[in-house]
Amino acid sequence: MENSRYLECLAADFGRLRTVAQLDPAGAVPTCPGWTVADLTRHVGEVYLHKTLAIRDGAEPAQWPPAELAAEEPLSLLDRGYAELRHELESHAPTDRAGSWYAPDQTVGFWIRRMAQETVVHRIDAELGAGQPVAPIPDDLAVDGVDELLKVFVAYSVGEWSEAFKTTLDPSPGRLFAVHTDGAAWRVRTGPATFAVEDGDAPDAEVTISGPPAELLRWVWHRQVGAEVTVAGAPEALAELHSCITIATQ
Repeated sequence: MENSRYLECLAADFGRLRTVAQLDPAGAVPTCPGWTVADLTRHVGEVYLHKTLAIRDGAEPAQWPPAELAAEEPLSLLDRGYAELRHELESHAPTDRAGSWYAPDQTVGFWIRRMAQETVVHRIDAELGAGQPVAPIPDDLAVDGVDELLKVFVAYSVGEWSEAFKTTLDPSPGRLFAVHTDGAAWRVRTGPATFAVEDGDAPDAEVTISGPPAELLRWVWHRQVGAEVTVAGAPEALAELHSCITIATQ
């Protein structure tokens, strides 16, 4: 996706999140146990401000969030965070330096993509918490989100912080997963200290997961999906994949 497209999606999903967040601030968010919609709104605002500083200062802040943010009303914090984030994103070239936890990409462009994907997932959370229909997710954003989760979150995390995955992956006999949707497919191999992702189908996979792009994005992020996603394969293999995703995204 082009950076301009990410920014377009970010704006649309921020707008939807903001609208929904006002409908039932006290509503429980089923996909974020223990959080209300107001808690979610505050979290997204804090995330926006955190990434603003990562871009502005060239490094992520060591201590976060600062205590004074707790006094700010959640919706005001969300609005301020988004305004400051957009200012930084639009004041820099995508290739400019920005601090991030992802060593292969220390650029503003990384955060343009990450914030677009962060926002679409959390606006789904807000919709679920407020009892609202989940608005359509563009296919291109959804496919990109699946790709980001598998490669940037899980594969990178297993490589960098393998100790966190030992209980899940050390007993693995070595498995092959096929994940596919309209216009995209991924081969995922697991094993001890291994989570490798390549583009392309895997017809000999032990587990196959397929569905429309938006539903597949919700499936990989554990955001309540229906029968549109088809999963075939051994339950123990599927549990291994789910555990890796959960550890990498918690």
